[in-house]
Amino acid sequence: MNNLLALDISAWQHRHILDIQDFSADEINLVMLTADIMSKHMSGPIKKTGSLRGKTIVTLFYEASTRTRGSFELAAKNLGADVVNMTVQSSSVSKGESLINTLNTLESIGADMIVMRHHLSGAHYSAVPFMRANLINAGDGWHAHPTQALLDLYTIRQHLGSAQGLKTVIIGDIRHSRVAHSNIWCLSKMGARVVLCAPPTLLPAGLDNTHNLFPKVEVEYNISNALVDADVVMELRLQKERMRGDLLPGLDEFIYGYQLNAARLALAKPHVIVMHPGPVNEDVEMATDVLHSPRAVVTNQVTNGVAVRMAILQLLSIG
Repeated sequence: MNNLLALDISAWQHRHILDIQDFSADEINLVMLTADIMSKHMSGPIKKTGSLRGKTIVTLFYEASTRTRGSFELAAKNLGADVVNMTVQSSSVSKGESLINTLNTLESIGADMIVMRHHLSGAHYSAVPFMRANLINAGDGWHAHPTQALLDLYTIRQHLGSAQGLKTVIIGDIRHSRVAHSNIWCLSKMGARVVLCAPPTLLPAGLDNTHNLFPKVEVEYNISNALVDADVVMELRLQKERMRGDLLPGLDEFIYGYQLNAARLALAKPHVIVMHPGPVNEDVEMATDVLHSPRAVVTNQVTNGVAVRMAILQLLSIG
């Protein structure tokens, strides 16, 4: 962990982690370098450090989570922090307590950092003006999932080196995906060529950049055309729970038009990696043979999530 002392953290400007859109390329690179140190430490004989000893980190999830919540908890414990997991259903939220009152209560009982997932887009932005603790966005509605984008970039970097110039194809339910929105910003900032592939009804508004809602991306409705010469393919979960109205004629039509299978993946470059934020609906967005092929790096993403979130917690504590 002494390697942390050699890092130049002057680029770091964050008290809270709200959206990857707020990050500069230098800050993203700093997270990657810090995650490298954390990853090496985790592979050593003693995974835990004392760098956050005395800190209390609370996880507050208004939506279900396995990967994100578990990796933040492990990241905090690896750094020596005390961790409190709040279950919303058994808290005063169920009695009508407001979000801001809940966060202030957690601060009052000693929370130094709060990792929150919320079903409403923008919930974190409404809370930070009233907070002393560091607030970390672990996903808000359709809007953003900044640490997922960072761990995805870290995984790309691990397998293919720099994201600069890589053709990265994001396929599926982009409209409802906070993962896709954060990755569009993150990968674009780091020089990747981002191609979106989805039915028109599952694409977000603002892709024409009229209102600067997204960086410049390419849109291709035909999955075979999109996959030609791809370096990275990122599949997304079909999020039925967030859909409103008849956005798809049916599941069979989505599978026929947009499922990633072995024949389609063969159109990509030989070194292509296949990613998915999880959980995967097997044989819906991705065929089972692709998910379990050597090209799929889904389990690497999960592992890298701990190192990247350790890096975020560490940088917030010293920034």
